[in-house]
Amino acid sequence: MTLLVTGAAGFIGSYISKVLLARGEAVIGIDNLDPYYAVQLKRDRLADIAAAPGGSAFRFHAIDFADETALDAALAGTTIDRIVHVGAQAGVRYSLQNPRAYVRSNLAGHLNMLELARARDVRHMVYASSSSVYGATTSLPFRVEDRTDQPISLYAATKRADELMSETYAHLFRIPQTGLRFFTVYGPWGRPDMAVWLFTDAILRGKPITVFNQGKMQRDFTYIDDIVAGVIAALDNPPPDDGLEKAGGSVSPHRLYNIGNNQSEELDHLIATIEQACGRTAVRDYQPLQPGDVLATYADISAISRDLGFAPTTPIEIGIPAYVDWYRGYSGL
Repeated sequence: MTLLVTGAAGFIGSYISKVLLARGEAVIGIDNLDPYYAVQLKRDRLADIAAAPGGSAFRFHAIDFADETALDAALAGTTIDRIVHVGAQAGVRYSLQNPRAYVRSNLAGHLNMLELARARDVRHMVYASSSSVYGATTSLPFRVEDRTDQPISLYAATKRADELMSETYAHLFRIPQTGLRFFTVYGPWGRPDMAVWLFTDAILRGKPITVFNQGKMQRDFTYIDDIVAGVIAALDNPPPDDGLEKAGGSVSPHRLYNIGNNQSEELDHLIATIEQACGRTAVRDYQPLQPGDVLATYADISAISRDLGFAPTTPIEIGIPAYVDWYRGYSGL
């Protein structure tokens, strides 16, 4: 049997692919190598997958999963057992500039994966949602039971729409699915549009860092190894079709989980931790809060801990130095 991983050249997708390959799974990776950020980084991740244990069982297709014709052609004759759908157009701020990219990738693309799961009768589809679905709620920590009908960015709206489409397909076609609301993922091979990369790069180069809202923001920063452990635990435990209510409220075979570090950090503390790891002091350029940004995120992980035993183990005091060490080696700074 073969697993399909979308966004395989992306940050989270590349890690998931390596873990699955290391335990003897055959993996097909899909990614369109979109130039939203440096394509070379994505190619480097693919090379890292190929060189990892079990990498010979990795097959890659450079296609857009929003293109159903290309998707069907690439997977023709292949038995797909399970799907890990973590590919998407990411970024809150970019969704204000290029909204159609989000409709194509996050809406049409998600529908294509649901149709693929339906046609291939897959045993389980795990997909990426986002903490952004909680909008501007001030009730902390965010719980999967909270209302999520007031998104403040198009990115958030598309992720919530994905959850609703998945619920419909779980109800109509009994496709087992698990949606994971990721909270600010960071670590080696991370995305260059995220704060940890941007701050580290600027500090090492002696350039100012842009700090929004005077630094009065909080985020639940989650190390990549913890995220991947949660994804794999979810993948190995499909929701039963037993008519009972599950995390997120569904009585169909569909669950929703927060997956975070269960610790909300002040932005100033993150910066100080990066400064210490870099051995340099940041020059701060304070800017107003950006449209679509939220003031705080904080994951209640009680549901995924109860059901799957998820327990993050990496505070930023450990994760940030590990990231900075990797970034120095990768960038040559």
